[in-house]
Amino acid sequence: QVQLVESGGGLVQAGGSLRLSCAASGRTVSNYVMAWFRQAPGKEREFVAAINWSGGRTYSTSSVKGRFTISRDNAKNTVYLQVNSLKAEDTAVYYCALDQRTIVRGTSPDAYDYWGQGTQVTVSS
Repeated sequence: QVQLVESGGGLVQAGGSLRLSCAASGRTVSNYVMAWFRQAPGKEREFVAAINWSGGRTYSTSSVKGRFTISRDNAKNTVYLQVNSLKAEDTAVYYCALDQRTIVRGTSPDAYDYWGQGTQVTVSS
């Protein structure tokens, strides 16, 4: 079993930044794909960004390109999401997810095997 714990969310003004962290325990996750999703009230969970096992390949949804950066530190069993230039529409619960593959398979939540509890990001305009 893998446990994923997100942190770093909070209330921030539009244009501000946060650094979200996802710490994994129970198993070394250095061989697996990690991703961030988000879910706003009344909306479906949507893909934000993903990173392959080595960190050499990253993917992100178009609405966050140039503003959000996913990275990982396999020595710390941790994945990060740097979120900059935040907008009100970025307000959501942000979830960390793990896919027991080395290569990113897609953006559907169904592709991911383990999930964290989420961390709330609220952007005030």
